Amino acid sequence: MVERTRELRAEKKKTDKLLHNILPHETAIELIESGHAKTRHYESASVLFSDFKGFTQLTEKLDPDELVNQLDEYFKLFDSHTTKFEIEKIKTIGDAYMCASGLPMNSEDHAQNLVKFAFSMLESVNKLNEENVRNGKPKWDLRIGIHSGPVIAGVVGDKKFAYDIWGDTVNIASRMESSGAVGQINISEATHRLIEENFECEARGKVEAKNKGSLDMFFVLNPKNQGVHESVYEERR
Repeated sequence: MVERTRELRAEKKKTDKLLHNILPHETAIELIESGHAKTRHYESASVLFSDFKGFTQLTEKLDPDELVNQLDEYFKLFDSHTTKFEIEKIKTIGDAYMCASGLPMNSEDHAQNLVKFAFSMLESVNKLNEENVRNGKPKWDLRIGIHSGPVIAGVVGDKKFAYDIWGDTVNIASRMESSGAVGQINISEATHRLIEENFECEARGKVEAKNKGSLDMFFVLNPKNQGVHESVYEERR
């Protein structure tokens, strides 16, 4: 009986650890203690989408194992910066990376934190691309889009829990990415209003976005002061 109790405790510990790895800390605690997690509404948060332009072509050029290993390397580098900038990774979909700031804990600086994180993503990709070029491998071209606004967050699924977010903010963030450009952080007018005091931006005017009509978009160029981010970025355009 004592041995069985010890085994059950060990299994529960493993399960709890797994939940903490795939869910936000507060959500995992709620699930462990009550068996369910409440859906929450956030009045203001920022959502980021990124993908690699020409990924389909890369699948034709690289060995499958090499392709997955490279993608894993990029995603792990992105993951490594999430804690520093208080970012919640939501999920990856193929070569797309989705994350958010301002949840599950509210933050007044969610847009700024997410833009800082976006710069760290570009920096990581640039470093890996330099290594790829030296080794005769193809470069990976990253596009990033960010939008800020209200979102709904919660846990879906029963057998395989998944923390996800919904709302038009998510849809527009996706359009910011698909309407962006390689090596640029493309943001909406809503995000621009939240970061313009700390970042230099270039107005793109109204850009057509699929199923959303024409939207005002901006490229984030540089931090206005070094205190915004530890790295000093060269002029992006």
